[in-house]
Amino acid sequence: MRQQLEAFIDLAKRYEASERPGDYIGDENLYAQLHQAEPTVRQILRLLDPTIADKIDIGQMAGPAMARNEVHRGLGILADKGEWATRLVPDAPTLAADRFHSWVWEPAAPLWNAEARQDAVLAAARSVNRRLQQKLNRHDVGETDLCLQSFDMKDPVAGKPRLRFPGDRTTPTWRARQDGAKYLAAGAFLAIRNVAAHEDEVSWTEQESLEHLATLSVLARWIDECTVESVA
Repeated sequence: MRQQLEAFIDLAKRYEASERPGDYIGDENLYAQLHQAEPTVRQILRLLDPTIADKIDIGQMAGPAMARNEVHRGLGILADKGEWATRLVPDAPTLAADRFHSWVWEPAAPLWNAEARQDAVLAAARSVNRRLQQKLNRHDVGETDLCLQSFDMKDPVAGKPRLRFPGDRTTPTWRARQDGAKYLAAGAFLAIRNVAAHEDEVSWTEQESLEHLATLSVLARWIDECTVESVA
C-alpha cells in the first residue's frame, strides 16, 4: 500500500512539473498513468479513510496536485496505524473466532458475517449436537439428556455408550473433569441453544454471542477428544 501511494505521489509531482503555466495541462502520458493508478489509490485510501478517497479526482482542475496532497494524508495515516494498534488497543488477550473448533465456526461463520448472531450461535449448537449424536450413534434423546448420559461416570449399558476423557480414571482430577463436562455440556444446550432456538430475538451483544460460541467450542473440543466406551 505504501509503495503504491508513494509511486502515485511521484507520478503526480512529475506531471505537475510538466504543466504549462496557468492552464494545469501537462504531459499526456503522465496524465494517462495517473488515471490508470487512480482506482487503486482510491481503494487503498478508502481502507484508511473514506473521506480522503472521495477527494481524489484527477479529472478536475488542479486534480493531480489536490490528489497528491490527499495521498500524503493517507501515507500519514498508514504510517501511524502500527502505533495506533499498539497504543490504542486495550492491553488484553483476544480470541480469534476462526480458531474456534471447526464444528462451531464453520456453520456459524456465514451467518455471523451476515450479522445474524443469534442464528450463528444456534447453527453452531446444532452442529455440536449432530456431531455428538454421530459419535455415539444415538438419535433417541434430546441433546441435554444425551450430554448427561454421555459424560456420566456409570458404566455403559446397551444402547447407552459413554464418552471418556483420556488419563488415569482413578484420580480425582479425571473424575472432576468428567463430571464438569457433563454439567457444562447440558448447561450449554439449556442456557444457550434453547434460548437461541426459542426466543424470537435475543438481546445478546456481539461480545456475549462470541462468548457463547467460545463455550460451544470448548464443548466441541471435549467431545472430539473423548473416546467412546460401549458394552461389547
